[in-house]
Amino acid sequence: MKCPFCGEENTKVIDSRPAEDNSAIRRRRQCDVCGKRFTTYEKVETIPLIVIKKDNNREPYNRSKIESGIIRSCHKRPVSINQIDEMIDAIETNIFNLEEKEVPSHIIGEIVMDKLKDYDDVAYVRFASVYREFKDVNTFMDELKKILK
Repeated sequence: MKCPFCGEENTKVIDSRPAEDNSAIRRRRQCDVCGKRFTTYEKVETIPLIVIKKDNNREPYNRSKIESGIIRSCHKRPVSINQIDEMIDAIETNIFNLEEKEVPSHIIGEIVMDKLKDYDDVAYVRFASVYREFKDVNTFMDELKKILK
């Protein structure tokens, strides 16, 4: 690992531990030449995921799209930002465990709705109303009846 300060290639690891979310390894390193310390993170490289949209267009997977949809659904609901992060992590785990290079957006949407249902029914219905494009009150009521069963 090159030192970011002097460019020397001889550095040593002086401390190694899991990052806060356990998704990476945090390493403190020290340069053998200039003596300065710096931090690196080692993370598992995942295969790039492509999302197949409803119109058959393909685009790279983007965590922030799921995050913004969930945050909008949970607006003024008793769901903390930590719970939202947990939810998104679980959703991503489900998506990546499919071990597919391309995943249709409707599968991602269903995974999101399944997770939202576990946290808050109102947030679930909000997300479903946009995701399933409710056209009228009857389709909205049908979704509510599913929850009430």
